[in-house]
Amino acid sequence: MGCDRNCGLIAGAVIGAVLAVFGGILMPVGDLLIQKTIKKQVVLEEGTIAFKNWVKTGTEVYRQFWIFDVQNPQEVMMNSSNIQVKQRGPYTYRVRFLAKENVTQDAEDNTVSFLQPNGAIFEPSLSVGTEADNFTVLNLAVAAASHIYQNQFVQMILNSLINKSKSSMFQVRTLRELLWGYRDPFLSLVPYPVTTTVGLFYPYNNTADGVYKVFNGKDNISKVAIIDTYKGKRNLSYWESHCDMINDAASFPPFVEKSQVLQFFSSDICRSIYAVFESDVNLKGIPVYRFVLPSKAFASPVENPDNYCFCTEKIISKNCTSYGVLDISKCKEGRPVYISLPHFLYASPDVSEPIDGLNPNEEEHRTYLDIEPITGFTLQFAKRLQVNLLVKPSEKIQVLKNLKRNYIVPILWLNETGTIGDEKANMFRSQVTGKINLLGLIEMILLSVGVVMFVAFMISYCACRSKTIK
Repeated sequence: MGCDRNCGLIAGAVIGAVLAVFGGILMPVGDLLIQKTIKKQVVLEEGTIAFKNWVKTGTEVYRQFWIFDVQNPQEVMMNSSNIQVKQRGPYTYRVRFLAKENVTQDAEDNTVSFLQPNGAIFEPSLSVGTEADNFTVLNLAVAAASHIYQNQFVQMILNSLINKSKSSMFQVRTLRELLWGYRDPFLSLVPYPVTTTVGLFYPYNNTADGVYKVFNGKDNISKVAIIDTYKGKRNLSYWESHCDMINDAASFPPFVEKSQVLQFFSSDICRSIYAVFESDVNLKGIPVYRFVLPSKAFASPVENPDNYCFCTEKIISKNCTSYGVLDISKCKEGRPVYISLPHFLYASPDVSEPIDGLNPNEEEHRTYLDIEPITGFTLQFAKRLQVNLLVKPSEKIQVLKNLKRNYIVPILWLNETGTIGDEKANMFRSQVTGKINLLGLIEMILLSVGVVMFVAFMISYCACRSKTIK
C-alpha cells in the first residue's frame, strides 16, 4: 500500500517535471514560430498583411493647419518691429487616402518601386472656418525673389515690377490660395518665362511624391521598407550625397527594441531624421512603443556633429551655431524655405526673438511614432512641422529697405496624424497579438502547472517517506 502510494507520488512528480520541461521547451520553439510567422507577414509582397496595408493604408490620415496671421504688417515694414502673429486653426484636410501606384517588384535586388500620389480633401466639420478665410501673411514671391536674385541691378528691376503690381512685403490671401496656389501679380509682370503660380504646397493634388524604391525584405527582413533610392520632383542630390536616407516611417523592420534609434526619411523636410524610445503605450489593446524626435536631432553641429551636413550656409545660421531650423532651399529651387517644429520648439532664442505670439509646447508640438514592436508597424503617429520663409533687408527693393535685420517668418504649422481604426485594430489583435499572447499563455500555464505539480508531489513524497521510516 505504502509502495503504491509512493509510486503514485513519484509518477505525479515525473508528470509535473515533464510538463515544466515541455513548457520550457515550448518557449523557444514558440518564439521561433512567432518569428517565422512575423517574418513571412512583414515582407512587402503580394499576399502578406504588410503589403495589403502598405499599398493603401487602412488608417484615416488628417493634416491640420494653423496659420500665423500677422497683426502689425505696416509696423514691421516701416520700423522693422517684431512681427506679431496670431495662430488661427485648425483647418483640416484628409490626406494619404490614395493607394500607391506603379508598384513594381524587382526580383533581382529584392526591391519594390512605387509612386505615392498626393491628394487633399477639405473637412469642414473638423475645421474652424472655410477655405475662403483670409490671412495676412508674408508675400511669398517678394521674399523669395529678393533672396534668389541678389544682384543690385536685377533688384532694381524687381522693385519696379513689385511697385507696378502694387505688391508689398505682406499680403492678404485665402487659405485655399496660401496652401494650393494663386497667380501672383508681381511674377505675372516678369518679362521672361517664370512660374507665376505661388503656393506653399503648389502643386499638390494630382501629383506624386517622387519615385521610391525600397527593399521588400524577402532576402533580408532587417532591410524591409528601407529606402534604396528616391527620385523626387525636388532636387535632393545634395542630401543624397551627404546624409543617409533610411525609411519613410510607415513601418520598420520587425522586432523593434527600446534601445534602437529609428532613422527615417521625410520628403517634407528633405532629410533623414531619427526617433528614440520614450514610453510604453496601450493603443486600443495593442502594446506599442512610443518613439519621439529628441531635441538633439535639431541641435547645432557644435552640439551634435551628426547635423553637420544640414548646415548649408554660415550667415543666417551664425556660423552653424543657431539651431532648431533647417534650410531646405536646395530642394525648393532656391526659395528661402526653412522648416522647424511648431512655434520654434527646440530652436535657439535668436530664431524666435523677432516674433511675438509664439508659445512652444512639447506635448502639442513634438513629433512621435507609436510602433508595434513585434511587426515594426507604425499604428499611430503625429508628424508636426512648421513652414517658415526667410526675408532679408534690401536697399534696392522699396518694401524691404527699412528692415534692419533678417526674419525667419513663420507662415503656418501642420499636424499630420493617423491612428489605426477599430476594425484594423481588432484584426491586428486577433491575427498578431492575440495569437502571440495565447501562445505565451499556454507556455506559462504548462510551465507553472508543471512546476507546481512537481513541487507538490515531491513534498508529499518526502512527507510520506518520513512517516514510513518512523
